[in-house]
Amino acid sequence: MERITKRLLWTALGSACCAAATAYLRTMRKFDLQDKVVLITGGSRGLGLVLAREFASRGARVAVCARNRAELSNVESDFRLGGNTLLALECDVTDRSQVEQMISTVERDLGPIDVLVNNAGTILVGPLENHRLEDFEHAMRTNFWAAVYTTFAVLPGMKRRQSGRIVNVGSIGSKLAVPHLLAYSASKFALYGFSQGLRAEVAKDGICVTTAVPGLMRTGSPRHVETKGNHKKEYTWFILSDSMPGLSMSAVRAAKKIVNACIVGRGEVQVGLPAKLISKAAPLAPNIVGSVLGAMNAWMLPQPADGTETKKGYETENALTRSLLTALTRQAELANNQSVP
Repeated sequence: MERITKRLLWTALGSACCAAATAYLRTMRKFDLQDKVVLITGGSRGLGLVLAREFASRGARVAVCARNRAELSNVESDFRLGGNTLLALECDVTDRSQVEQMISTVERDLGPIDVLVNNAGTILVGPLENHRLEDFEHAMRTNFWAAVYTTFAVLPGMKRRQSGRIVNVGSIGSKLAVPHLLAYSASKFALYGFSQGLRAEVAKDGICVTTAVPGLMRTGSPRHVETKGNHKKEYTWFILSDSMPGLSMSAVRAAKKIVNACIVGRGEVQVGLPAKLISKAAPLAPNIVGSVLGAMNAWMLPQPADGTETKKGYETENALTRSLLTALTRQAELANNQSVP
């Protein structure tokens, strides 16, 4: 009896492994982007815009959404000059009803959505002492709930067609909670967990989910970062880090890696050497890494200041942030439609 039970268990385990392998291979088949409909949230500037250009260069029909109409108009002009068509829609992705209406418009004008890229996000830089609970709620709405809303809106159609790709743009902050980025990291950790679990849940439906884990990228975004505490100092350390060759990477290179991962159906793509190293080091030596981060917070990062006021990076420019040290970030600003306030 015991032998029969063991045999049945091994048979069940083998069947489960075969089913998992079949689902995996179905989603790992290369995805031809020619004439596919791609929707990118937060696609009016920065990485979202660079991803839109990359998808379009591979033959996809691209739709982007963002809240700023002026930025969207610039993107439409950018695509016209490049000879590509683009559907640019105004939408606040933290509003579920707006998301559902926006996706209905994309499907009406371009057709069923084949690829969803959840790229919209917000970054808040500053010490915990200067945060409010509302700051965490805002980060969760933008970095987590917006992706859930768009995902749930496109899933029924993808399931019916037994085909689709979803790309969730996380961050190295999805793997390691860096001091002074706590609200951002908490929301990106949530997105990472959702993305990983979603991949397992929808593989049976022919849908592949890719989680992108980029480190610092030169997208030109620091001027739009929100700061707390000592605003000038917080913005300064952030933009200087973003501008350092080796520590940060070109947004164009990052976009190519993310699109390639989407095409082949990779579960996770770590973008940039720092992201790869941190992803490996943090789980292996969590206590050491935690101690290093604690020392960095105590001795290197700006101390808390009075008040909980939030300011944008461009509101706190200074001589150091306008120096040659940030030249690469300034070039990315011009290239990626970041100059609109």
